[in-house]
Amino acid sequence: MVTAGISATRGKDETMTDDTTADRPEPKDLSACSALIVGGTAGIGLASARALATAGVPRIAVVGRNAERGRLAAKSIAEIGAAAHFIAGDAVDPDAATAIAAEAEQTLSGVDILMCTTAADVRPELFINIPTTDICRMLTQLALPSMHMAGAVLPGMRSRRFGVIANVASDAAKTATPGEAVIGAAKAAIVMFTRTIAIEEKRYGIRANALTPSLVHGTASTERITTEGFSAKLFARAAKQAELGVPTADDIAALTVFLCSPAAARLTGQAISVNGGISAA
Repeated sequence: MVTAGISATRGKDETMTDDTTADRPEPKDLSACSALIVGGTAGIGLASARALATAGVPRIAVVGRNAERGRLAAKSIAEIGAAAHFIAGDAVDPDAATAIAAEAEQTLSGVDILMCTTAADVRPELFINIPTTDICRMLTQLALPSMHMAGAVLPGMRSRRFGVIANVASDAAKTATPGEAVIGAAKAAIVMFTRTIAIEEKRYGIRANALTPSLVHGTASTERITTEGFSAKLFARAAKQAELGVPTADDIAALTVFLCSPAAARLTGQAISVNGGISAA
């Protein structure tokens, strides 16, 4: 009797599995995708936009606050062969995020890939030295853009039954580091948010992953935090631990292309570090 019950259960499970497989949305080739890169006018964002263009993504929009830098970024992407657009906006503001997504939906004929890699005016500092009046601003600038943008593009992705979201956080989300109490809390929020929407949206063919770099050589953000004060000492020590070399924006961009491609069609809800060996979290 027990054996019969198990067999009956297996039969039902097998039927459900077959039905789910038949209904699973097919991943898109990059040549059939559009990409919206929030924070795409410099650093990791621009490197990723250019790498996606090189990989065949035909329509790309980059978002930033500086119009001149945005124009130059779009021009450099267009030179690779993609139709490139600049959208001015600040995703810290939920209304602006909604407007960015609406403009991108129209300009790109839908958003297939969303990457959020915004920068904030925040540098590592021991928590005891951070004014309590600054904490809310820091958390807001660091954590909310990814959430605002995902909320704005997910309805369209659901309707098309396809989407890829790549949120850039930090190794501070995984490893407790002196000077990064607030930064780590905000980046951990991005990682857990990304993992959760990956589970919520997988049935609609939408994948979401987080990239968690540490130091990234040659970016304005790294230059800002390594020039002086507590953060300069902190990251000088961290750089010595990167025995494989401190990664560049192009290293992060290569991972971005993989995560957005059909080669990563079964990969979702992960937080992946490219850090040269600084940590193994």
